[in-house]
Amino acid sequence: MASDPVSSPPVYPAASARNMALLIQLRWMAVVGQLVTIWFASQVLGIALPLRGLVAIPVLLALVNAGTMVMARGRDGFSYVELVAALMLDVIALTWQLYLSGGTTNPFTFLFLLQIVIGAILLPPRRSWIIAGIAVLSVTLLSFAADPVGLPPRLRADPLHLYLAGGYISFVLIAVLLVFFVIRIDTNRRHSDAALARMRQRAVEEDHIVRMGLLASGAAHELGTPLATMAVLVRDWFKHPAFARRADVLEDLRDMETELSRCKAIVSGILLSAGEARGENPRVTTADAFVREIAREWSARSSGAVRLINQIEQDAPIVSDPALRQVISNVIDNALDVSPAYVEIVATIAAQNLIMTFNDQGPGFPEDMLARIGQPYTSTKGRPGGGLGLFLVFNAVRKLGGEVSVRNRDEGGAQVRLSIPLSMTNPA
Repeated sequence: MASDPVSSPPVYPAASARNMALLIQLRWMAVVGQLVTIWFASQVLGIALPLRGLVAIPVLLALVNAGTMVMARGRDGFSYVELVAALMLDVIALTWQLYLSGGTTNPFTFLFLLQIVIGAILLPPRRSWIIAGIAVLSVTLLSFAADPVGLPPRLRADPLHLYLAGGYISFVLIAVLLVFFVIRIDTNRRHSDAALARMRQRAVEEDHIVRMGLLASGAAHELGTPLATMAVLVRDWFKHPAFARRADVLEDLRDMETELSRCKAIVSGILLSAGEARGENPRVTTADAFVREIAREWSARSSGAVRLINQIEQDAPIVSDPALRQVISNVIDNALDVSPAYVEIVATIAAQNLIMTFNDQGPGFPEDMLARIGQPYTSTKGRPGGGLGLFLVFNAVRKLGGEVSVRNRDEGGAQVRLSIPLSMTNPA
């Protein structure tokens, strides 16, 4: 069934939320600067200005800023149309203020250049031309239509001096704001590049997992037939007169049958997990029973080396997910490789997450490797093709919406912590 396009979340340009936040911050600076400039020009310089109309602009910008901040709380970003509208509002507000204060004879006309530069940086080329066109149109209109300012006699004698002083202030203001703005935009760009690099890395890892999954699934299908044939032969050998009389041979045959059954179970688990993340016939259990069963199974395999500290106080129903069981098995198996005498499992439920912490008494991870843990072929064992265990752990837990953290313990050994949301393993 085709998905409903209306329900699909909107896709916003990269870093659009941070860019809008930067525009809001610059607008607050403009509001304060405009109010200070209006006060200084009217009260200190004694210039007759239409204060009501001039003050209305920063008040309007402040209201728009407050509304934009409220609207941004529940959003992941803003469209280019909204960014264009925000910049157009700033250009129109500046045009109106200059119209009431002398038009192009006002040295703060150069602030249009700041709006053009901001538009060129934030917007695609076609949309940035919109801001540039509106700014040019505004300057053209202000050149022919504007209310002249009433200068006091002491300034009327030398208006050029006032214009040059205003031009200097305008230049300094534009220089400071440009440096501030470009630095912040560069920071946003680097954040976006880092996020894009993480997404590309994740895509590469997921492609790697798909290829390994296909290989494992194919191998499991291929192994099914010879394992079944070997199981039939072992059962026939039990009945053979030459073997039935020898107790040592019968014991070996029983061991072979046990290991063949284990191999068949592993192959079935691979095929089950390849078919569906939770398997085709998921088994409902509880978190407490789930961790106890895993600990009991691995304790028997390791002759008691694996020990469980069960801190689950409020049990919760979950699905015994084959993929999750394989993840946990990989962690325990890796821990037993470096600490065959002791592996501790601490299980608890906190903040609606099943948290399982695995502690060992091995040498721990080299410091330079901790930052690369979870990447393919990152291993301390030095084997060709090693390092896939934790790589699969990281990606499988991430698919379940959980997190994996790895560190070296102060008392020695390594610690791997799995946090899996109960909502992802809930049978409901």
